Amino acid sequence: MKKALTAVLISLSATALIAADSRKPIPLSDGKTFAGWDGDTNKTWRIENGAFVGGSLKATVPENEFIATTRSFTNFVLRLKFRLTGTEGFINGGVQIRSERTRNPPNEMSGYQVDMGDPEWWGCIYDESRRNKVMAKSDIKEVNKVLKRGDWNEYVIHAEGKRIRAWINGLPTVDYTEADDAIPQFGKIGLQVHGGGKTEAWYKDITIEELP
Repeated sequence: MKKALTAVLISLSATALIAADSRKPIPLSDGKTFAGWDGDTNKTWRIENGAFVGGSLKATVPENEFIATTRSFTNFVLRLKFRLTGTEGFINGGVQIRSERTRNPPNEMSGYQVDMGDPEWWGCIYDESRRNKVMAKSDIKEVNKVLKRGDWNEYVIHAEGKRIRAWINGLPTVDYTEADDAIPQFGKIGLQVHGGGKTEAWYKDITIEELP
């Protein structure tokens, strides 16, 4: 009996350790290649100093472009650093979660976007190419206290069940719960550079911790 109980306890401990390990943050980029991602890596996206860089400061980005993970995620904590710079036009980017590529146009993604850009896009949730509206607004006055424009900032995005929360540099920006049961709560992660401006969107140190 004691031997059987010991075996059960060892088995449970091993299972718990495996589960704990699976929830450790894992890198989504090696900082050197586009392995695990797809997008326009010929003209729009490049890798520089370990970061994904989309767009250009010399030429206007003609349309929205995304680099996206090749696999989907459901519940997770996503962490990344971002930097948005630009010289003219619409300077904007964002992080897609629980999203999919669209067929027409093929460069777009459909799903939740944790946005970034002036005047009041920072930290809000926009439903990209689906409902096409802001689902949750951030308090831009509070965001301005922690945001470092033109420099590196950090996003933390927690998606669990129908609830999505986001932080910029440790500041909570949105806490949104989806009311529509028809909206999928899984999908790819994407990084956007918005069309219409001479702009660069930089993303690095991207990790994900998958949740049950």
